Amino acid sequence: MYKHILIPTDGSSLATTAVKQGLDFAKAIGAEVTALTVFEPFHMFTLETEMLTDSPAIYRKQAKADAKATLDKVEALATARGVKCHLIEVESDHPYEAIIATAKKQKCDLIAMASHGRKGIQSILLGSETQKVLTHSTLPVLVYR
Repeated sequence: MYKHILIPTDGSSLATTAVKQGLDFAKAIGAEVTALTVFEPFHMFTLETEMLTDSPAIYRKQAKADAKATLDKVEALATARGVKCHLIEVESDHPYEAIIATAKKQKCDLIAMASHGRKGIQSILLGSETQKVLTHSTLPVLVYR
């Protein structure tokens, strides 16, 4: 069965629900977990309000603080369940690539993540990191809706 599960999260309530389910699954099968959060690098040309008002240094400091807070919550949930959990934050323009690369680097054998369940034109317009992971990963992906 699975021994090492990667659980990516953006800290949203949907992702947190998937984190809880992923941790419960890991506990049930005796697997360890690596929790991952990915934050976007600073861009000079963007529509993201944080990047329009902050300097690169201030933005990066806040992004890293947000990533730490997200991972601290996962660590607390894992500790409460007695699941061994490693924490990783990555800066990337393409979260799906960072998710797949981290899973390979950490020798994970399953990726467990949330999906918003968007369909049709909404999925095309908004994109889906989960869909991109499903498309490009050679590892099994467990999707929580």
